[in-house]
Formats: sequence, structure tokens, C-alpha cells
Amino acid sequence: RCQEKELVGEPPGPRYGHTISVVHSRGKTAYVLFGGRSYIPSAERTSENWNSVVDCLPQIYLIDHEFGCCSAHFLPELTDGQSFHLALARENCVYFLGGHIASTDCRPPRLFRLRVELLLGSPLLSCDILNDGLSITSAIVTPIGSAHEYIIIGGYQSDSQKRMQCTYVALDDDGIHMEPRDPPEWNSEISQSRTWFGGSLEKGSALL
Repeated sequence: RCQEKELVGEPPGPRYGHTISVVHSRGKTAYVLFGGRSYIPSAERTSENWNSVVDCLPQIYLIDHEFGCCSAHFLPELTDGQSFHLALARENCVYFLGGHIASTDCRPPRLFRLRVELLLGSPLLSCDILNDGLSITSAIVTPIGSAHEYIIIGGYQSDSQKRMQCTYVALDDDGIHMEPRDPPEWNSEISQSRTWFGGSLEKGSALL
């Protein structure tokens, strides 16, 4: 069932290419929205750039599950806006992997861990920059095995290069663990096409 709830406080503006994750802390639930891009403000549009897009500010939006209260947070570790990244959540942590930065047209191999403590009164957010990220955008993530094991399929390494590898990801109390996995034998339609399009179906399955 779909329910609509009006957000109050500091709601995010219209965007695309962002992620929304669910975190649990101290018996409470919240939604984390990060990233995305939007059209440039109407006051700044000209006949040359009217259809241009820019990265949204690198803010973390925290949305209360019960009341729809929304707050925006800047963290010093998040210095650039980004889009089309991956977000994987476990308990009170969200891992942001990869992404594209429109202002510099690059896909840095980034990996951030956001920790959210839903304290009484005001939430506490912290962010760590981790090593061993992936240069990847617009990938498909499908769950396998336990509740926090995944396979990353497809995506892009650059505007003209598809990512044909697969990566195993596991989240546990110690953090995030990633290992390369042998990809399936892609048929010619997939291997020769310049685009990826699809989504996760169920545990271990994806539609391309």
C-alpha cells in the first residue's frame, strides 16, 4: 500500500539520481536521502543552458518515519554533490559507493560510511571516508544469502565504458567487505550494447 505523507522542516527539493535508505537506531526508524542532481534554478537559466543540470548540495536529509519531520545536515567529509551512486544500509549505517560528480565529470572510487544515532531531541550524524571504493555508477544491486549480502552487477566506469564485472558485498558488525566475483557469460546483446538497463528482481536475480 502506498501512503503519502507531507514533509515538514527542511524537505529536499526535486531531484533525480539520488538514493533513499532506511536506518534503525534506538528503537526508531528514519530515512536517509543523499545525492542527486536537478535543473539549474530558473533565475539562472539562459537560452544556452536552460536544460542544464547540476549536482545538488552534498547534504544528508534525515526524514522521521513516524512524523515526516525532515532535517538537512552538512558533514565535512562530504564535499561534492554526486549522483547515480549505490547506497547499502545496515542498522544505523549507510554505505555510499561510487557515484558521478557532474561538476568535474568524474567517477572517483569513493566509499563513505554514514552513521546515524537517532537520539532523543536531535539526531547525531557522523561520516567516515573508507578505502577500497569502486568507480561505478548506475549499477544494479541484488540481495543474496543473508539479509546483508549483495551482488553488484553492471554499471559504468566511464561515459563510454560499461562495467562488466560483478562484485560481492557483505555488511556486518565490522563494516563492509567486497570481493570480485566471476561475471556470467554475457550474451552479445549485452556485451556489445553501450547501455545497461534493468533492476533487481529477488534474491540473486536481476532483469537486464
